[in-house]
Amino acid sequence: MSSDKFTIGLVQMAMSADVDDNLKRAGEFVREAAAKGAKIICLPEMFRSQYFCQREDVDLFNLAEPLKGPSTEYLGKISKELQVTVIAPIFERRGAGMHHNSLAVLGEDGEIGGVYRKMHIPDDPSYYEKFYFTPGDLGFKAFETPHAKIGTLICWDQWFPEGARLTALRGAEILFYPTAIGWHPFEKEEVGASQQDAWQTIQRSHAIANGLFVAAANRVGHEVFNEGTDGIQFWGHSFVADPFGVVIAQASDDKEEVLVCEIDRARMEDVRRNWQFLRDRRIENYGDLQKRFID
Repeated sequence: MSSDKFTIGLVQMAMSADVDDNLKRAGEFVREAAAKGAKIICLPEMFRSQYFCQREDVDLFNLAEPLKGPSTEYLGKISKELQVTVIAPIFERRGAGMHHNSLAVLGEDGEIGGVYRKMHIPDDPSYYEKFYFTPGDLGFKAFETPHAKIGTLICWDQWFPEGARLTALRGAEILFYPTAIGWHPFEKEEVGASQQDAWQTIQRSHAIANGLFVAAANRVGHEVFNEGTDGIQFWGHSFVADPFGVVIAQASDDKEEVLVCEIDRARMEDVRRNWQFLRDRRIENYGDLQKRFID
């Protein structure tokens, strides 16, 4: 790693029903980010399709692809051409009846340099992910890239401090969170602002507690994937927080855009020297975290 400073890019995009067009446009956004200097570029969760988990439908398993499939093959060629790292989320078909919400870290050689499978799987109204995804079995990981050691988690993972901590303890300097989150339109007026604030606050807290950068790439657009419902209005607001939780870059809530942000590793060093959270952890007393509940 030759410099304390490097640039990352977050792709905030809206998805259509045309999976091939979504993939093509994702590649164009990666090119845009690279042209602006980004060396590590993150796409939103399951960017190749609309958010199909709004309903339970066995036919939708047809949207899945293997790790070495259309998404990684297409984006791998671009990452090699542009000499960038691309974080490419996919709906992974691991085998018959075995699917994951995953991502591949595509290196500057165009090859898959790492894989992460979403660990926490939600089951909420219009987020019926437990129907589709087997929980991840690779644990929390950090991956070496030419510019930084990165952690990759996915959407619902972003609410859990344990995942952020374990990834940080593996040396991650940035936590990337590809995301698909938004409002149920019928409740936006009443609780929308507080929901969005909680979403950003919890991720900023991971930055503070672990003394590292956090970068969340969300989608935008209104998607109705279940007839008779008003769908989900994805709220965008992709952002980057520094190691003390300061938001240093943020996108809009309704537009496609590429958010590019310079990362200064010296900021991480300075924060960790002055706020010694990792030093003061009492690891010998944390065993009960392995329990579901302490009765």
